[in-house]
Amino acid sequence: MDFLEIMRKRYSVRQYTGRKVERENLEKLLEAARVAPTAANRQPQRLIVVESAAGLEKLKRAAKTFDAPLAIIVCADHDESWKRPCDRQDSAYVDASIVTDHLMLEAASLELGSVWVMNFNPETVKAEFNIPSRIEPVSILMIGYPDAKNPAPEKKNRKPLSETVAYEGYGK
Repeated sequence: MDFLEIMRKRYSVRQYTGRKVERENLEKLLEAARVAPTAANRQPQRLIVVESAAGLEKLKRAAKTFDAPLAIIVCADHDESWKRPCDRQDSAYVDASIVTDHLMLEAASLELGSVWVMNFNPETVKAEFNIPSRIEPVSILMIGYPDAKNPAPEKKNRKPLSETVAYEGYGK
């Protein structure tokens, strides 16, 4: 399957089977995150793998987990992230998002489903997982085998390129 086909196939999975993600697949996911590009190659991402029943219960205090058997909390270390010199814009959020995207696409290539969770309480996540103050949870990726009773929706309702792309200047 080529890369564009993987991207088209990927969707947000909100129902999973009880099957655990194998260690080999978890290692592939983590390698995909490791090789993700970051600003100035600073690699500020910090990942917390949550797969135990106790850990997933703790995570439920902060976010909807969709009963996935695996969660990866993607965090950013603001002490490590690159800052744009002209305005000090912090690359941490972009870097963590790129890492999350790499994880999602690798999951799809492994026939795993995922859903990117942004609706969570970061203070609860920090408290439950002992995250230091300089580290910020940016996203949570829930991962597992999709429940076949809830098939992939057809990807429609995508805006045409003419509505989202401009050439040589905005609105052109």
